[in-house]
Amino acid sequence: MANDLELTPVAGGTRLRVRVKSGARKSAIGGAHGGALKLSVAKVAEKGKANRAVVELLADTLGLPASAVTIVSGKTSQDKVVEIALSVAAVCAILVALEPPKKR
Repeated sequence: MANDLELTPVAGGTRLRVRVKSGARKSAIGGAHGGALKLSVAKVAEKGKANRAVVELLADTLGLPASAVTIVSGKTSQDKVVEIALSVAAVCAILVALEPPKKR
């Protein structure tokens, strides 16, 4: 999954494209979708609730405070770009660790 994502190094961290499905049964990280990380959040897309849920999900998954994850574009779209205060290598390592083992 991590190898299929478009991770861009920027000053102070990494930019990552995400595709969000709001109003899902539960919040979870899916696989890759066209270079973006698929996320499902239980909150609905009204008054910024889903955006806050995206930030919280990514922060919890990456072991960071919510202040270390920022939505930089796409606040009203399901396609977003987030900036994470971690290096590309660190983000990749965490996402690779989340992948289920490959079946033989």
